[in-house]
Amino acid sequence: MLRTPSPTYDANAQSGNKNLGELPEWDLTDLYPSDDAAELKRDLDWLEDACRSFAADYEGKLADLTADEFLTAIHRHEKIENIAGRIMSYAGLRYYQLTTDAQRAKFLSDHQEKITIYTTPLVFFTLELNRIEDATIDALFEANADLARYKPAIRRIRAMKPYQLSDEMEKFLHDMGVVGDAWERLFDETIAGLEFEVDGEPLNIEGTLNLLTEQDRSTREAAARELAAVFAENIKIFARVHNTQAKEKEVMDRWRGMPTAQTGRHLSNDVEPEVVEALRNAVVAAYPKLSHRYYELKRKWLGLDVMQVWDRNAPLPMESTRTVTWDDAEATVMNAYTAFDPRMGEIAKPFFTKGWIDAAVKPGKAPGAFAHPTVTDVHPYVMLNYLGKPRDVMTLAHELGHGVHQVLAAEQGEMLASTPLTLAETASVFGEMLTFRRMLDNAKDNAEKKVLLAGKVEDMINTVVRQIAFYDFECKLHDARRGGELTPDDINALWMSVQAESLGPAFEFMEGYETFWAYIPHFVHSPFYVYAYAFGDGLVNALYAVYEENPDGFQDKYFDMLKAGGSKHHKELLAPFGLDASDPKFWDKGLSMISGFIDELEAMEG
Repeated sequence: MLRTPSPTYDANAQSGNKNLGELPEWDLTDLYPSDDAAELKRDLDWLEDACRSFAADYEGKLADLTADEFLTAIHRHEKIENIAGRIMSYAGLRYYQLTTDAQRAKFLSDHQEKITIYTTPLVFFTLELNRIEDATIDALFEANADLARYKPAIRRIRAMKPYQLSDEMEKFLHDMGVVGDAWERLFDETIAGLEFEVDGEPLNIEGTLNLLTEQDRSTREAAARELAAVFAENIKIFARVHNTQAKEKEVMDRWRGMPTAQTGRHLSNDVEPEVVEALRNAVVAAYPKLSHRYYELKRKWLGLDVMQVWDRNAPLPMESTRTVTWDDAEATVMNAYTAFDPRMGEIAKPFFTKGWIDAAVKPGKAPGAFAHPTVTDVHPYVMLNYLGKPRDVMTLAHELGHGVHQVLAAEQGEMLASTPLTLAETASVFGEMLTFRRMLDNAKDNAEKKVLLAGKVEDMINTVVRQIAFYDFECKLHDARRGGELTPDDINALWMSVQAESLGPAFEFMEGYETFWAYIPHFVHSPFYVYAYAFGDGLVNALYAVYEENPDGFQDKYFDMLKAGGSKHHKELLAPFGLDASDPKFWDKGLSMISGFIDELEAMEG
């Protein structure tokens, strides 16, 4: 199936203040010189012809190809993926820079439609591939070692075999994909266009969410109430988007015969449902010793009888309001990466010097943060909304980790470079951990150490506890939608059912918080994506424990894991480290690191 690259979104992007120094912007010319470049027209023309000739050469003939012929077909298909991916990366990145610009939105939409039309003749490829007998495929792999390299990608394609529809139906659904994309764009444009006003200052959603991390409690409350008010005004649009997306998914799943709403995500993540279930159950069971315990500590630090939702990401009373300039952020992350392994610093360096990062907050720019892999013969691009809080340094470390991973995996080629989401968070969370440990080692005193530890625990709770609560919300949402249209109140009730459970008794929930599901992009762009964050955090915590216990030779094994991209299953990737994600105790190992940090914080109280 043709795959165009998409951004890897960050779960916890947060932001801060001004006077940050010179912030970098993207230079997209490595993709195309301009939106009317001759190279872009050349590639579109090539793509249309390449798709047509690929179908003419191979449709109806795949089962009869020799191993050498099959390898040629794979290489031709990869080249098509590459060119389509380059075009869509360029159109998408231009759009994310200014989502409110009608010309950019049209450019993206027009190119999505063109590529959908051009690539429709290729739908036969995966359908015919999945009709070939296992024994025939195995014989082809045995006959040609270069072809056998693609075994993991072909195995993942063939995992969809039981859920495949007729050729005609698959082509119809391929064409209809543009319609689903339009609902995603409606969500993006609505979010980017929301206007907020706090203390007389007009803000976009990034700036308003950022105020929830301000030291002044009345500012945090004003921001939370303004968010609730604006979400309430727009809640019908958000409910319509979620209802439509969930219904579209239910229809697709029903036609394909998928047993659950989550099945498609597990298949694309190349992870067994029982592994996800073990992760989910381990995290939910740990709520009392993680989030409930930490927020009880935080409640005491803040001197409150009960916490409100606007206190969840509040800085600690002993925390100074510190603005980190861009140069300082770059130095902190680069030093941490280079100290781990100079090779990592070398890979990260061009992101800062060659226009591969877009950092500033600007009106109309997409919110949050992501790393976009583009295609294997260009390089990734990182998007931030950097406003200078210490947590923004962690977001930079996170996204740069994605970038390093994507650079290293690129040598695998289009079909094998892309990692399943469950493994896509590995290098990003590891990069955060390296940066955190460096900052902790450099802490001047116990007070600074306490602030850093508390910040890391909050990030881990946001990555593990919050994301598993999100996953439970999505499971409930898709299950409920199967019973009929959901009103905004129905969705609000599902949201609140997971919030109290995950955050614990330290919290009270203001009126209006029930709408805060509305702005989470993952629910719309990538249903059930969110558990990948918890998977990645647990995996990295276990990896880091191995690194601390036995650092000799760890770097080489770690680089080999990142270079593998999507060419190996998680079991195979983790084996060199003596780890196994299918073992329920694996998740306890990861969660115990968070619990250990909370132990340290409690000990500091004594």
